Amino acid sequence: MEIATKIAPLGLALIMLGLGLSLTIQDFIRVVKIPKDFLVGFISQLVLLPIVALSIALLLNLSAELAVGLMLIACAPGGVTSNVITKFADGDVALSISLTAVVSLISIISVPFIMFTSMDFFEIGIIKEISMTGIALKMFFVVTVPVLIGMIIKHFARNFVDNQAAIIQKISIILFILVFAAIYIEEWDNIITYFTQAGLPVLLLNMSMMLLGFYIAKIFASGVAQQRCISIECGLQNGTLALFVGTQMFGESIATFIIPTAAYALIMMMTSIIFVFILRKNT
Repeated sequence: MEIATKIAPLGLALIMLGLGLSLTIQDFIRVVKIPKDFLVGFISQLVLLPIVALSIALLLNLSAELAVGLMLIACAPGGVTSNVITKFADGDVALSISLTAVVSLISIISVPFIMFTSMDFFEIGIIKEISMTGIALKMFFVVTVPVLIGMIIKHFARNFVDNQAAIIQKISIILFILVFAAIYIEEWDNIITYFTQAGLPVLLLNMSMMLLGFYIAKIFASGVAQQRCISIECGLQNGTLALFVGTQMFGESIATFIIPTAAYALIMMMTSIIFVFILRKNT
């Protein structure tokens, strides 16, 4: 996966820059003003998602490598794609953006913690000499810094950025597709094997979280738009970030651990499109 591992850091930084260009201080203030909906989505994504992934790994008796790979995609925050899909689903886009922004910023702590804990649990030694702090610092520079730069640019050139919002979203999605297209092209001969190994667990994880998010939000969130948003946020993860973390932790052995992420990236797009189609048909 040499090509993919080289473009992942750049692709992730540009995607996070695009996220920053879509954010304002109001997106963070909204979290404080309307905390209930945010907390439902936040807990579902940051706490419930890894627990469900761990349960699936144990239930299916996955190999240690696949189990850790499943935890890798499960601890990744929602991606920019979730904001676009939420818009198509007539969900609460403002809530989606707030969840993506806050969980992405917190991910520099949560992702290393969950990954190192998962590796201890499944008894996998750290392949590269890197600490939890080292991973967090690298994530800070490719996640937090680009987001802050994007917000600063928007503050000083708001009209220009707002006028180009649609193009910025499209570029972010294209970058996401390019990163995973590189994986599929480079590993084409192994694709069937990968999906045979990881297809069922990632499908179960994706479907379980979209359904759990949907019905948990139905009980605790304030409305239908928020329910749709939280369901999508629980089902769509930032695969590019997961790929970046994987390259930093596993180096040349990443292929084994990144199988669930590659499979999840394709499956989540298919299920989200079906989900939007069903929602729009029933409204």
